[in-house]
Amino acid sequence: MPKRKNAAVTAALTGNCLVAAAKFTAALITGSAAMLAESLHSLADTGNQVLLLVGISRSRRPADTEHPFGYGKERFFWAFLVAVTMFFVGAVMSVYKGVEGILRPHSLENPLVNYSVLAMSVFFEGFALRTAYREFKQHRRAGLLRDLHEAKDPSTLTVMFEDSAALTGIAVAALGIFLSQMTGNTLYDALASVIIGLMLAVVAFFLARETKALLIGESASRYDRERIAAAVRQVPEVSALMDLLTMHIGPDEILVNLNINFKDGLDTDRLEQVIDEVEKRIRRAVPEVGRIFIEAETLRRAKGQNTSCCFKSPGRG
Repeated sequence: MPKRKNAAVTAALTGNCLVAAAKFTAALITGSAAMLAESLHSLADTGNQVLLLVGISRSRRPADTEHPFGYGKERFFWAFLVAVTMFFVGAVMSVYKGVEGILRPHSLENPLVNYSVLAMSVFFEGFALRTAYREFKQHRRAGLLRDLHEAKDPSTLTVMFEDSAALTGIAVAALGIFLSQMTGNTLYDALASVIIGLMLAVVAFFLARETKALLIGESASRYDRERIAAAVRQVPEVSALMDLLTMHIGPDEILVNLNINFKDGLDTDRLEQVIDEVEKRIRRAVPEVGRIFIEAETLRRAKGQNTSCCFKSPGRG
């Protein structure tokens, strides 16, 4: 995988390390529950970027006897752990600290420190989000919601949602601190912490659902399936495409299984040539396609029976 693929994760990791340290310092100085919630949020995000980088590194291992399709799904597994971490470290702890602030009110000191740190956080989180969105935009094909649902790269998707939640959390924290400063009632600061926690829980649930689907074997997007089917049907010797099964075995690798009914009169040599042409057209249409398995069916008029044979392509090249 090219190094540029890690740009969003690396940018997010660098920014979150700096932001987490600054937020914790501000929380200790001011005693703000909302700032402490934001500190936990950034700490969870920092750990999440590390997990994503671990997944990216482990997914690069070549296929072997025990894992003949490679280790691409490592990225899905580690991204799922990110969602779990976000929920327990970010969401649960933020809600807990908020409820604690409601039950045991505390005073806020030096609010200017909080505002300065939050302003700095906007810069770093915004930069990481911009980087992730640039990577995501390269694969935009339909509406935003549909593209998000069909996204197959959990690293970019996770960074996008984490940083979007972070920017929203910063706004909530700033509002809570401001209202507490203006009214002298720290309830607003504590409520901001609870809201940040609930927001993180929603994001964690969405990421867990999306990565779980990829982990257990999600098909290629509808857009890619339509292009694969169209490429197969363009081959003159294809009579009908009976079945098309796909599965992402990595963010950038698709496994394809086809059941094709070819026209009558094709001998074995010609059938192999036609299947080679089918594979070439599929890979031109969808470069992410790796292994291709084809079950070829031809009608033998002499016997009046269906005969089938299976061909497989080991992968690219």
